Amino acid sequence: MIDRPIIVTCGDPAGIGSEVVQKAWNELRGAVPMCMIGDPHFLPLDLPYVVIDDPAEAKHHCATALPILNHPFRDALELGHPNLSNARDVVQVLERGVQLVQQGLGHALCTAPIAKSVLQKGADFKHPGHTEFLAHLDQKTNVVMMLASPDLRVVPTTIHIPLEQVPNALTSELLETTIRITHHSLSTQFGIAEPRMAITGLNPHAGEDGRVGTEDNAIIRPVIEKLQAEGMLLTGPHPADTLFHARARAKYDAAIAMYHDQALIPIKTLDFDGGVNVTLGLSFVRTSPDHGTAFDIAGQNIANPSSMIAALKLAAQMGQR
Repeated sequence: MIDRPIIVTCGDPAGIGSEVVQKAWNELRGAVPMCMIGDPHFLPLDLPYVVIDDPAEAKHHCATALPILNHPFRDALELGHPNLSNARDVVQVLERGVQLVQQGLGHALCTAPIAKSVLQKGADFKHPGHTEFLAHLDQKTNVVMMLASPDLRVVPTTIHIPLEQVPNALTSELLETTIRITHHSLSTQFGIAEPRMAITGLNPHAGEDGRVGTEDNAIIRPVIEKLQAEGMLLTGPHPADTLFHARARAKYDAAIAMYHDQALIPIKTLDFDGGVNVTLGLSFVRTSPDHGTAFDIAGQNIANPSSMIAALKLAAQMGQR
């Protein structure tokens, strides 16, 4: 068992974050020590909890009650209806969670879903998403978003930008940095001695040697060849439509895709409920369930906690390595 709790942020309290955290705690019951930062008045389920003052107290309670580090939210809550007045508290919970893991008081950080539009309107949130905000708090210039499940690990090189901006954003420097960070994390945090990575092309059929786009040969292939010469086990650029069937997946430990949907569609098709969002390149381990706030089902006690459970288990494993 890990010696420090995983710090869990509550996410938007009007969504399903607290529900899936409570359900995950109930399933794990101390097998993965955790404590959640949030307002206990907003807990939607009638399950035991205990308010604690210090993360170190969590291990003494986690088998019998969900430990809560109290963060009172300033306004009322109606599940399914986000309140802009609470947006700043959502941000402060994230800031507090990062501080705790940076100080060594938490084993890892696991974040429940936020609603970016709510934070942008209610808290003047300037970041495209969780990943970029955590990088800002950790003072990291380069971080990588990985989606992980038992069947697939995949990394998008460009993340939360419009599709029309991808060709200009996809540079040799960005791709090389993404591959290097992923390679390092596979080795140090996933325990893979010699990581194998498959790299997608950008265009259909990986450009067909320039007939369907030039980026594959001009940008992607030279980076692969450079890193292969250094000893990395890379293949590609591969046509993305041939890279995610079972026989192809058996040949690599992670796939590097060129843009958001190219990466997320295959993993959400393979394991919609169990995928985990992992931020690579931070000074601490951060995982998150691979779903959103689901305001439409909040308060109905029907949210599936599988992704949160997987995120907590993966955080525990990665932190131990």
